[in-house]
Amino acid sequence: MKDSLLTKLSLALVPPLYQAVTGLLFKSCRLEEEGLQYRARCHEAGPFIAAFWHYSIYYIIQRSIDRPWVAMVSASSDGEYVARLLERLGHATVRGSKGRGKQGFKALLEMAQWMTKGRRAAIVADGSQGPARVAQPGAIILASRTGAPILPTAWAADRYYAFKSWDRSILPKPFARIYLCHAEPLWVAPKIQGQELEDKRLELENRLNDLYEQVWRRFGRKEH
Repeated sequence: MKDSLLTKLSLALVPPLYQAVTGLLFKSCRLEEEGLQYRARCHEAGPFIAAFWHYSIYYIIQRSIDRPWVAMVSASSDGEYVARLLERLGHATVRGSKGRGKQGFKALLEMAQWMTKGRRAAIVADGSQGPARVAQPGAIILASRTGAPILPTAWAADRYYAFKSWDRSILPKPFARIYLCHAEPLWVAPKIQGQELEDKRLELENRLNDLYEQVWRRFGRKEH
């Protein structure tokens, strides 16, 4: 009973506290953004799918405040904090997880429904459990079902904190320089499966890793 009460209190307090603290943190940083022509191309096509590696999720959430999105969030207890934060920012969330096939597919269908209402979609390409920088098929399946393009996105910072998580998620330090970059959109044919699906999954993985290497080279690093 006590643990349940503490959990409820934590879920009520942590998201707004995180929002307040990181809002000040990110405002102190200097941003350089490239690939805006690719983002504009996706805007012209209507709702699109932003795909990125899990390590970058904190700043991606900050960049999502321009308009409502729909995001897939882990069904784990930790994912509840992320879901509540996103919902505070006006976004819709659906819950899915690697290893829960039916639940993951149901989440993709729900995301597709949100996209028919004009929402852009956000998917962590390597999922909530990894392996890091290995693309899962979810973004490809969603793109195939909706006809929406996938916009690969990555960012790096000259100074940052790295957490001891499976993906070494990062937060920029105060007054850091941030380099955010978008790559050419990836289009997926309808109803693909089998080898076609695997080929597109690998293409997305390669594009994201090429972009990852590009953004970190900006600060003289090979990786974060």
